[in-house]
Amino acid sequence: MSLPTVRFKHARFSARFPESYRYSRSHYWMAPVEGESGLWRVGFTKFATRMLGELVDCEWPTQEGDFIEPGKNIGWVEGFKAASDVYAVMQGQFAGGNPYLKQDACVVRTDPYEVGWLYAVRGEPEADHLDVHGYIEYLSGIIQRMAEEGHGEEGAAED
Repeated sequence: MSLPTVRFKHARFSARFPESYRYSRSHYWMAPVEGESGLWRVGFTKFATRMLGELVDCEWPTQEGDFIEPGKNIGWVEGFKAASDVYAVMQGQFAGGNPYLKQDACVVRTDPYEVGWLYAVRGEPEADHLDVHGYIEYLSGIIQRMAEEGHGEEGAAED
């Protein structure tokens, strides 16, 4: 990854998060597109891709130019592990889904922060977005709670 990143490691989960991106508590990242005033790309964080698994399909019934706001269902993705609705984390005009995903949807997992973005919006990130350090702190708390509840390898009860 050519972007400056912050490394995060907690038990068996390790990832690098782009330093300049914004993050949602629903595990999306938001990044302004260089040279395109007001245009942002949105994608899944590495944590979200781990939960979803390999992406196999996506659909954007939301039309380009439609107004979206945080929390609005704008599409869906399907992975080997799960299917999920995609919710907006931006307010503004939907600028379309990533056309590359129709050729190779797995890029969402292999290169989530550059080529594997999900959709674009002309607008502003949700009001309660986090910077990279805030997201890492939030994520650490989630992983800790998952371990305490017995989810995943690190918190699994012995037979």
